[in-house]
Amino acid sequence: MTDELTNAGTLERGNLTYFAVVPGRIEFARRVRSFLLEQKPDIIAVELPSSLELDYAKALERLPRMSVIVVAGEENDDEETAGTYLPIEPGDPFVEALRTAKEIEAETTFLEPPSQERPHLPDLYAEPYSLEFIGMAKYVEAFRVHRAERSPAIDTHASAMAWKLQGADPLARICVVLSPNMLDPVLDAMQIPQDEPPLPRTSLFRRSHLFNLHPDCLGEVTIEAPYYQELYEQLRTAAEPTAALDRHRWQLQLLRDAEREYSINTGDEIRSWQRLGLAKFTRNLALLDRQLLPGIYDLALGARSIVDDNFAYEVWQMAARFSVQQTEDPPLETLNISGEEVWLRTRKIRIRRRLPRMKQMFKPAGLKSRKREKSKGEWARQTDGQSICSYPPEDIVIEDYGRALKRQAKSKISDEHSRIEPLSASILDGIDIRETVRHWHEDRLYVRNLGRSSGEVGAIVVIFDEDRQDRYRYLTTWLGEHQNESDMAFYSTHPFEHIVGPGIGRAEYGGLLMTLPPRRMFDVWSDTDYDAALTKSERLLMAALDYSVERNVVYIAPKPPRSQFRQLASRVNRKIIYIPLGQLSPSKLKKIRVVHVLDSYRRRDEAKDYIW
Repeated sequence: MTDELTNAGTLERGNLTYFAVVPGRIEFARRVRSFLLEQKPDIIAVELPSSLELDYAKALERLPRMSVIVVAGEENDDEETAGTYLPIEPGDPFVEALRTAKEIEAETTFLEPPSQERPHLPDLYAEPYSLEFIGMAKYVEAFRVHRAERSPAIDTHASAMAWKLQGADPLARICVVLSPNMLDPVLDAMQIPQDEPPLPRTSLFRRSHLFNLHPDCLGEVTIEAPYYQELYEQLRTAAEPTAALDRHRWQLQLLRDAEREYSINTGDEIRSWQRLGLAKFTRNLALLDRQLLPGIYDLALGARSIVDDNFAYEVWQMAARFSVQQTEDPPLETLNISGEEVWLRTRKIRIRRRLPRMKQMFKPAGLKSRKREKSKGEWARQTDGQSICSYPPEDIVIEDYGRALKRQAKSKISDEHSRIEPLSASILDGIDIRETVRHWHEDRLYVRNLGRSSGEVGAIVVIFDEDRQDRYRYLTTWLGEHQNESDMAFYSTHPFEHIVGPGIGRAEYGGLLMTLPPRRMFDVWSDTDYDAALTKSERLLMAALDYSVERNVVYIAPKPPRSQFRQLASRVNRKIIYIPLGQLSPSKLKKIRVVHVLDSYRRRDEAKDYIW
């Protein structure tokens, strides 16, 4: 690992060693630091403007706190152009080169003379994290093979940098840290003696000032997320400078910290199926951007899409957190700038954080307060445990939701049987606009022929958690009380471990089975016919196939059932319709997941005073 970090990817030309780095990326900062600590060159030359050398020196003194250099715009006769913002980040390889140079007491040189305007260089690079897999040498080689075309401005800029290198001490060991798109132009320019660049125009001597960055803007203006830069700062100060950089672990740590804040602020928890959906969603977003790992924007977008806006807010806030940054720094003025002022083509995400509002929390004057226990354990002592029953308002809600799930399943069955075909004699079930536009060059219409679902939907199984850790130990089967109420089998947390009223317990479903008509179901949990099931969710699915009077059985869970259950369903002339849990509304699932269990029918009259 040490040889790869310190030597691979470098090019040696006499006393000069060229080290190509992608600006702002931690992977290159780590390799620059390892190389410099190992080789200890006499001079470190960096591709930075010499006119900003004093500002960089002041910014280095403040590290790891971040700063920003503001270069004033050019003043023309008609107007003044906008200024330029240069954030100084600890994870930037150029900043790391200067920072490490101080540690090893090496001389530093800024290669860009003030007489040269920096040309517009392409900032598209292959995913820097690929260094951890292919190595530095292959990364640099691939960039040189597929480099972009060079413009005259780039050659002129490279000549000015080469002139400064040619004037350096020929006996000193020099490390040249520059961007990949300037590597070959500088190498070519070094082949011939270069003339001194022309004297700068007056307009090029622009004023620059150093400012402290406000903590609230760090997430927008930095290249790397501040959260990652703080982890890099910890890695940098570790005893072993070549310690591995594991972005997968960093990303997982960020999401876990965001989950913890989300639970504190909302009282909700992120489920395993939501984590799986978030991982798949953000992976696809990264692939669209031709990246190996999702960025912070992708993580926030995925959090909003899979969970809710509150979780997206926590992910963004956690990614932008940098504990050492100060709101005020007396020696410097503090700037709070937006990403649009620093970067071109920024992307936006709208997060509507939902918090209780004061006006909604006001209670009418005549509203009774929630009843409380007079002494601890009072309500538990009033539970006789002779029988159990449900709370009717919750029965209505879950039955309505069950009917909605059946409609959704029938729609899915119809979609599976539908087909699109060119218009021949009839428009069938209507013109398919999307397919018609897609084949517009054919100058013909396409129509949709909706399939007809075979059979109705019978039993419904909803699995919130497969309970690998045996958290849901309350196993119950109860029968519907009238013709419109389903028989239900479910597993949940124990309701009477969370007493909310006399003889009233509150539980959380892990999974449930609903089937009509009622009053047919034996105790699913003690039925030996289902002993082949490996999990509680599989036992419910086997019972659903057994008790369903219709051909189609809906199975909603984080992941589909094992293939054996497809075979079992076909043997009993049933078909499993699988719907991923992530396709359903999280807010609706949250409402139906809570269940209250009453210890007798007489509790129903007073339950409304305790169930909120």
